[in-house]
Amino acid sequence: MTLTLDGVTLWMRDQRLLGPLDLAVPPGQVVTVMGPSGAGKSTLLAFVSGALDPAVRAEGRVLLEGRDLAGLPPERRRLGLLFQDPLLFPHLSVGENLAFGIPREVSRRERRARVAMALAEASMDGFEGRDPATLSGGQAARAALMRVLLAEPHALLLDEPFARLDAALRARVRAFVFDHIAARGLPTLLVTHNPEDTRGQVVRVGM
Repeated sequence: MTLTLDGVTLWMRDQRLLGPLDLAVPPGQVVTVMGPSGAGKSTLLAFVSGALDPAVRAEGRVLLEGRDLAGLPPERRRLGLLFQDPLLFPHLSVGENLAFGIPREVSRRERRARVAMALAEASMDGFEGRDPATLSGGQAARAALMRVLLAEPHALLLDEPFARLDAALRARVRAFVFDHIAARGLPTLLVTHNPEDTRGQVVRVGM
């Protein structure tokens, strides 16, 4: 699976925010987009995911496995998103949060098994019934990643996912995320301000 950006340019009225940008993100690799605030980094992820603000005009194409994503709603793009905050649903248990991403056709028994396996992989065995509010920052970040992966995405978009973690925890969570990206062969586009977060090719915008 390769995520391809072909001539992507973003405009706010008559002002060009970003681009033209040509990228090919191979399976299991991370391409990092860096630049100052207001350079259009998060707007780029919004365009790729299908959630672009109507006030922004976009040119160019986004392809995943050679398929043009133009016109597809976000839920049909098979993209997983991670943000600064884990965004776990407060009214659901940890296990229910993870199960939320599993395709609907999967049986209840299989859903429970997948959730248990994901929690074990995240060193959170037995956390199914826990309230998300009781999780540490690192546990919440790991749970958020496993929820995304259980949805079986074909690529990942990461928008400053480590920004709210302290330095020591940030390094551990970052390694956890990048290890899973490599193991699953997911092409990944990462937006960050922190040079320590960068992996693979680095693209600088608005500089």
